[in-house]
Amino acid sequence: MDVRFPKVADQLLLIERELRAQGWWDDVPPSAEALNSVEPFAVDTLEFEQWLQWIFLPKMKIILEQDLPLPNASGIQEMAEMVFAQRNVQGKDRQLQVLLKEFDLLITASR
Repeated sequence: MDVRFPKVADQLLLIERELRAQGWWDDVPPSAEALNSVEPFAVDTLEFEQWLQWIFLPKMKIILEQDLPLPNASGIQEMAEMVFAQRNVQGKDRQLQVLLKEFDLLITASR
């Protein structure tokens, strides 16, 4: 098991908690078609928060549960920065961006 797994798992829970706290957590999943987008971050079919909830978090959970290798790199915080810069969310995104940056740093940390 990768020694980063416990910290990554904790970080994923913090990301989920922040999505819920901001009201960006959906109870109903997007359509199968929307989830099957081949575009990075499913930008053509999902909002960024939906991508985090329905694609990113479940994939990371599988990686942790099945003891698969973690990705070599992550640029999720950069994507969040671009997405939120185009919106008027009045700082609601700041904590989520901090959490995503911490995730990115965990992924790139040496084992």
